[in-house]
Amino acid sequence: MTAQWWRSAVIYQIYPRSFADADGDGHGDLDGITSRLDHLSSLGVDALWLNPFYVSPMADGGYDIADHTDVDPLFGDLAAFDRLLKAAHAQRLRVIIDFVPNHTSSRHQWFQESTRSRQDLRRDWYIWHAGRPGTVDGAGEMAPPNNWVSAFGGSAWTYHPETGQWYLHTFLPDQPDLNWRNPQVEAAMFDVLRFWLNRGVDGFRVDVANFILKDPELRDNPPRDPDSPTAYRALGPYDAQIHLHDKGHPDTHPLYRRLRGLLDQYRHTPDAGGLPAGDRVALGELHTFDWPDWLRAWASYYGATIDGRLDPDAQELHLPLNLALIGIPFNASAWREAIDAVEAALPHGAWPTLILGSHDESRVASRVGSPAAARLAMTALLTLRGTPILYYGEEIAMTDVPVTSDQAHDRWGAQDAEDDRAPSLGPSGGSSVGSSRGLGRDPQRTPMRWHDGHGAGFTAPGAAPWLPLGLDTAHSNVASQTDDPTSMLTLTRTLLTLRRAYPALAIGDYEPLDDLPDGVLGYLRVSPDASPSVIVLLNFTDTELTLDPDRLPMPPLPDGRRPLLSTIGGTSTTVPSRLSAHQGLLIALP
Repeated sequence: MTAQWWRSAVIYQIYPRSFADADGDGHGDLDGITSRLDHLSSLGVDALWLNPFYVSPMADGGYDIADHTDVDPLFGDLAAFDRLLKAAHAQRLRVIIDFVPNHTSSRHQWFQESTRSRQDLRRDWYIWHAGRPGTVDGAGEMAPPNNWVSAFGGSAWTYHPETGQWYLHTFLPDQPDLNWRNPQVEAAMFDVLRFWLNRGVDGFRVDVANFILKDPELRDNPPRDPDSPTAYRALGPYDAQIHLHDKGHPDTHPLYRRLRGLLDQYRHTPDAGGLPAGDRVALGELHTFDWPDWLRAWASYYGATIDGRLDPDAQELHLPLNLALIGIPFNASAWREAIDAVEAALPHGAWPTLILGSHDESRVASRVGSPAAARLAMTALLTLRGTPILYYGEEIAMTDVPVTSDQAHDRWGAQDAEDDRAPSLGPSGGSSVGSSRGLGRDPQRTPMRWHDGHGAGFTAPGAAPWLPLGLDTAHSNVASQTDDPTSMLTLTRTLLTLRRAYPALAIGDYEPLDDLPDGVLGYLRVSPDASPSVIVLLNFTDTELTLDPDRLPMPPLPDGRRPLLSTIGGTSTTVPSRLSAHQGLLIALP
């Protein structure tokens, strides 16, 4: 199992600008992350995933990369990255970094060269087109090549008057899409992977993995039926199309098989710092906002199958990211339906992931509505089958922080205001934060709280943090929760300790339990060996529910044997006959 370390691992996501500021300029940096690795070790996670730290104009939070093989001075330099990697490996923490293949910054040298003329050697590194007959201001008599729209609003095409053609950008105009049908692009981007693999990284999270190849004929997307349900997040004009031709092209799959082959060349190379050799893992972000389409697309990125089993010679991503639990209502029936659908869609031999929040999504503690519900969500995240990904601050129940327009950095929020889009919706159908949240992602990217003093331990006292810290710093910080037995931090550490102690929770099979009260999600994690299996019971309601222990698939607990964990504190010596509001309970089978 050492080679496939990612199956039993817990991954901790860090937004570098917001985790820890070592040089006191108000912006998090790589040396700051290094200084806080003890927190990750004490928490009990196995790997950290870093959002982009590369050279960037920061038009999209670092996802507009101007140099893939260097560190932006905001975060340090390559020596700082090497220090972080060495220190993490010394604490037996693996390091995963973001790989952004769909696009670059418009300031990248490749794109700058591409804009010089239609004959430039880099021209075909991006997707250019003369357009089609029509009238568009500033573009003479030619209109965009098709009807594709940007996820950030407006056309996905921007006209370049100097060369008289349009270039494609799925996101901001500052983020031109690479042309992966050009073999030189694939070779150059695979060289980027080799650069970081040779440096010792343990894997990559592939950004918008299903976007990188488009329809070569650039055909129009068909319109969506206006009466069909839209996704959990309202994307304005983007929702008006079925995105048939601008993402998810079948040619993507052979490309990822080649990428997997590259990673597998490094799987037997020991990591720097003495970690045992193991897979260099590929995680993949797959954004398709319609549930049935997403489920099919997500499962396909594990690789080709033969009779429902993964073909060992045609594997793709190790861990396509499972976003199913983010946008659904916070109730037992919705979660049961989503979990069972994901389990059913998995090819035999594939392994799921579990995510409740990220740099792109409203924080789970804000979405679910109460501290007790947030504790229940954490319990589910760390006991369901799959590799959990914790977003920094979830272990202290950080919530979204209101960010005013003059404090904002996220361009998506600005585009949202210009387009007058509907607010993004939380799982209950109401706004995630306040009454009109919009698409801006700054609220979930605010600085980590380490203590309740000046700067919250994130930055130096007197320094202005790049985003506001929020008002609930007195208890929502690491120092205040460390020795509090009722805190979210203590619960998180306890759950991670149990994952290590009980193989059933880390790598066991999942079996849903059916004969339970409405509002209770229950499942059995089946032990892979002679150690105990574990029953998990989660009351998603805000009322106490009656529980019949005799209906559970277990013998009576021996005298004095306590359930493993209750999210509301102490446990009785027997399985209780009632579950309190938003109570979670773990029971080890004798």
